Amino acid sequence: SPLSPNEINLSKGKKLYEIYCSVCHGNKGDGQGILMKREKILGVPSYAARELTEGSIYHVIYYGLNSMGSYANFMNEEERWQVVAYVEKLKAELEK
Repeated sequence: SPLSPNEINLSKGKKLYEIYCSVCHGNKGDGQGILMKREKILGVPSYAARELTEGSIYHVIYYGLNSMGSYANFMNEEERWQVVAYVEKLKAELEK
């Protein structure tokens, strides 16, 4: 990532995550977003259950994966990296 994971980037990443990601992935990254709970989308895993790297997270945000579409048109490069940093933070918290 070209960004340092300082509080400003994590704060912005959190806001973007809450807008675009938490509906499926959950606020904690546990795969229990509102669409999962309502069974509108199934099979969203917890971040703790996946092997994630900065590059793999960025790639999925940019290109999408399975039923998740690309978010490249919704976030610029800096914003995508901010979300990556926030997802890594969530993963670390889940693994505690």
